[in-house]
Formats: sequence, C-alpha cells, structure tokens
Amino acid sequence: MVYEITLKTTGRNQFIDITRQVESIVLQSGVKSGVCVIYAPHTTAGITINENADPTVRKDIINSLEKLIPWREPFYEHAEGNSAAHIKSSLIGCSQTVIVQNGKLLLGTWQGIYFCEFDGPRTRRVFVKVIEG
Repeated sequence: MVYEITLKTTGRNQFIDITRQVESIVLQSGVKSGVCVIYAPHTTAGITINENADPTVRKDIINSLEKLIPWREPFYEHAEGNSAAHIKSSLIGCSQTVIVQNGKLLLGTWQGIYFCEFDGPRTRRVFVKVIEG
C-alpha cells in the first residue's frame, strides 16, 4: 500500500519536518523489518534527512542553497522563472530510503525527515511506501 501525506507550504523555501507522520505510517503498516521509501513527486521540491534538534540547521541549509543557487540569474532560460527551484530539487533529490527495524525507523539520534519546498507556497504531496523484507 502507498500512503500519502498532504502538506501546505507557506514560503518559497521551507523545510517541513515530516518525521512523525512517516513514523505513524510505519506503525500503521505493521511492517517490523524492511525499508521505508519517502518520495516527493515534484520537480521543485525534495526530501532530505538531517538534524532535527536545532532548527537553525534547516535555516543554514536553506540560506546556503539560496546563496549557491539564487532565485534570479540572467542566464536562466526556463520560461516559468523558477529554474533555481528545479536546480535545488535536483541537488537535494526527491526521495529517501530508511531502514525499518523492530517496527520503527532506524534514524540516528538527531536525524529527522524533511520535505523541502523550493517553489512555494503550494499544496504538496509526499508518498510513503513501507516494504517488508
């Protein structure tokens, strides 16, 4: 079964912690040992795993990406004007896979799962598949 998380983002660049929602899906799936795939079907968004104890880490990543890939560049050619969002999405990636052990995500002490918005605000979807094995 494929589960879906719906998110409403509020800014152009935003990291939303979806760890608890994914943990709930793993619990609901009943899978005790396997993998969990978290996938964003968007070309201007991504999924990453990073520190969830200090929110300034998220801000630092967003600010660094914005510095490396500014919203406006004279050489961007994409007609929609959101080339930076597409580039950031490609760099971050659209999915993550986490091991499931004893019915729980096998994340590090400080790790969380984040939906990464690069072209908001929008309504977004994240698909989660828990696979036994």
